[in-house]
Amino acid sequence: MRMQIPKRRSQSLKILEEKDNFLTADKVERLKKDLEDLEKRQHPQAVEDLSVALQKGDLSENAEYTESKARLARIDGRIFSIKERIKNAVIIEQDAGSSTEVRIGSTVLLSVNGTQREYQILGTQESDPSRGRISYRSPLGAALLGHAVGESIDVQTENGIISYGIIEIK
Repeated sequence: MRMQIPKRRSQSLKILEEKDNFLTADKVERLKKDLEDLEKRQHPQAVEDLSVALQKGDLSENAEYTESKARLARIDGRIFSIKERIKNAVIIEQDAGSSTEVRIGSTVLLSVNGTQREYQILGTQESDPSRGRISYRSPLGAALLGHAVGESIDVQTENGIISYGIIEIK
């Protein structure tokens, strides 16, 4: 009889917490602009505000100091977060022309219930279903990956199974 070593909770949740680092080149550029604004404009202003608040005396009753300190911490946190996202980014290649099968970065024209819908398959950080941008981890995105023009896929939803026909892959 073998003794089992118990798994730590962090190990069992690792799959659920896996980060999706797929980003379009446009998103990375927007992040870089946000980072530049944070580092060159917002951070220095927050440091100056904190310095002014420090000069006002008793820190235990100084709400301006408390707010300035919290604001600086939020900005520092955002700077760190954006740097990590940029550092770990996996750029989604959006080739000119069509591909033979659906992949991350593809734009897919689908037929569903007699109507046509177009979706771009992206990472979770950029998904926006109302704008036709779905995650490759979503039920529809995951079902589409690896399929070609002319194929049909079935997706289980809360309202039942919906069939999608792939008309075009861009």
